[in-house]
Amino acid sequence: MVSLKQLKYFDAVARAGHFGAAAEQCAVSQPALSMQIQELEKSLGVQLLERGRRGVLLTESGKDVARRAARVLADVRDIVDAAKQQEEVPSGALRLGVIPSIAPYILPRLLPEIRRAYSGLDLHIRETQTHALTRELLEGQLDLLLLALPVEHADIETTVLFDDPFLLAMASASQTSGHVRATADLLQQDRLLLLEEGHCFRDQALAFCSLQQVENINTFGASSLSTLVQMVANGLGMTLLPQLCVPLETRRGDIHLMRFADPEPKRTIGLAWRKTSPRKRHFIELGQMIAAAAKPANAA
Repeated sequence: MVSLKQLKYFDAVARAGHFGAAAEQCAVSQPALSMQIQELEKSLGVQLLERGRRGVLLTESGKDVARRAARVLADVRDIVDAAKQQEEVPSGALRLGVIPSIAPYILPRLLPEIRRAYSGLDLHIRETQTHALTRELLEGQLDLLLLALPVEHADIETTVLFDDPFLLAMASASQTSGHVRATADLLQQDRLLLLEEGHCFRDQALAFCSLQQVENINTFGASSLSTLVQMVANGLGMTLLPQLCVPLETRRGDIHLMRFADPEPKRTIGLAWRKTSPRKRHFIELGQMIAAAAKPANAA
């Protein structure tokens, strides 16, 4: 008979790729964890892991079982969450995923507010790109995502928090006296600097007025908005910046910002969670706090 303990231990090994790291994560001895994995393999009648000197690899059967185990463990956590649903305020563990083009600009204001309002909430933050966050949400590793919408998946529910307009950033020495508002045509006049592939903000910028046709796009090595700002300030090109990041990234005043003509390009910031999660009411409440924390940087 397969037990939840066995699935938990196997899930830890599958994620860590190493028995020692998984045992430490589960707070058990390595022999005890290894014995449970062997019992799981015996119960299922398949080999789940390839054991080597440098760690372990999942067999094809192991990959399938790992996916199913992650879903089972996520459902178990939802059962526990459902039992706490009647609590008036969020409490317990909450694993929040945030994309890099949001996290540095809203978390410094948001986290103290969460700590003040929800002393019983054990918050864990995971910052990475959208595709990884949505996968980890569906696998039960994360409970809630703060990111740019839309997120289109049948098992994910979302809510809109606020719109975040894009501004055009260029070197302070740029001659733009003839432009009251920026237009898509202005982006043709210099090298356009964008984040490297995989960042949703890059895709949103490319979608603005079919920028895929621009020949002078440069995404080489830029993995953060801070890097883009430094490149722009030193005359390497221009970029689009979300308004949310402007107060932090433009403090030195060495770049020039222009708003776009209407309709302004923008992204929509929101929350996403599994449809099966019983914590929707608490997520909506947290969303209101997030939107309030964003207002100072999001004001026109």
